[in-house]
Amino acid sequence: MKPVEPVSLADERVRLEPLGMHHVEGLLQAAADGELWNLRFTSVPEPENTAAYVETALKHHGEGHRLAFAVIEVASGRVIGSSSYHDIVPAVSRLEIGYTWYAASMQRTHVNTSAKLLLLTHAFETLGAQLVGWRTDNYNFASQRAIERLGAKRDGVIRHHHPRRDGTVRDTVMYSMTAGEWPEAKAHLRWLLTRPR
Repeated sequence: MKPVEPVSLADERVRLEPLGMHHVEGLLQAAADGELWNLRFTSVPEPENTAAYVETALKHHGEGHRLAFAVIEVASGRVIGSSSYHDIVPAVSRLEIGYTWYAASMQRTHVNTSAKLLLLTHAFETLGAQLVGWRTDNYNFASQRAIERLGAKRDGVIRHHHPRRDGTVRDTVMYSMTAGEWPEAKAHLRWLLTRPR
């Protein structure tokens, strides 16, 4: 697998650009759309922790295991969320997509499908990943449905796996997609974005 280097990815509706400190104000506004930091099972930063959230993502990139993106609505130019490549393991050509969240007004729209199509295309077709994984909280049913809608397969559950912000410990639901499954998933994602509504 090629090194995961900063890159911008875009279609006609969304642009993913490497997350930087200049995105802090946009992330604050996106998270405020629905006060997403109040959800116990997400990674959305509280307003006072947004700069630290970006700093941590940049630190993780420097350590070689994460590349975070700001998700931008092309029409307005505003930040509408964030997503990342993470747990990057070049030795086995594997990475995960996560730390994903969107402003409440952008949820259940084309945004997640568009962003994931861009991220998956880059991961499989440019980087040469052999497997892309996802993980989510066992109580984050909306996230589980969104991941399954992408065509990912549920691998299983890691019990008592990770602390939540409220001090409880979550079970983590694991998903993955292989390079061999990607062509069919890609066709399905393209269909989802073009089907009549």
